[in-house]
Amino acid sequence: MSDGRPHALDLFRLNGRTALITGGARGLGLVMAEALAEAGASVCLTSRTPGAAQDAAASLASTTGGRVVGVTSELTTSAAVEHLSRQVADAVGHVDILVNNAGINIRGNIGEISEADWDAVMDANLKAPFLVARAFGPAMCARGWGRVITLSSMLGTIALPGRSPYASSKAAVLGLTRVLALEWAPLGVTVNAICPGPFGTEMNRQLLNDPEKYQAFVQKLPLGRWGELHEVKGIVLFLASDASSFMTGTALALDGGWTAQ
Repeated sequence: MSDGRPHALDLFRLNGRTALITGGARGLGLVMAEALAEAGASVCLTSRTPGAAQDAAASLASTTGGRVVGVTSELTTSAAVEHLSRQVADAVGHVDILVNNAGINIRGNIGEISEADWDAVMDANLKAPFLVARAFGPAMCARGWGRVITLSSMLGTIALPGRSPYASSKAAVLGLTRVLALEWAPLGVTVNAICPGPFGTEMNRQLLNDPEKYQAFVQKLPLGRWGELHEVKGIVLFLASDASSFMTGTALALDGGWTAQ
């Protein structure tokens, strides 16, 4: 624009930025990686399954025409994340945008959940985002620009039976998001969370395959349907770009209106 203000659509462009998406080989992670690549970012996605990230990256590079690479990595120990940081540096250089997406869910009533189940969910859903943010955030701060996006859940703010480890971990992720937002705001790095509701991902396969449980969820959704995977694209692009430059420490619900009730 002639007065120096950016055009609205230019605020969403990510040309020259590099994004890291954990758990980016499938589900919402893969769709978010696609969105950031389509907006011009170079993208690195991770998976703990050997070959999965590389295969997904090759497919995205073909369809988007962008630079997309995949690395295999565990995320739940400091040593593993240090190795990841070296892999990412070799593959794409520095990271401007971090999407902490990788996570798991183990369902069961409290009497059915073992200590090992609890630890596995907490390690994947809470410890890993902490370790990955700690590994990549300080360099963003040193450069004076960065975006950290954590994947919480609508179950970070409301509850369902049989989800004690998952709901606890996702509520804690919101606390981590707010703390990091306050620590890094003076240094040009924003930290926000997305709280998805029911989407047709692999994690929700057992619900999708149970007509009764599926309909029980639909009845609680004011929009009357589950989310389509592509509907995460706009929100992640907003949070990853200059369009959200005055937003930090916030959790955005993407849940068809469930938590508005």
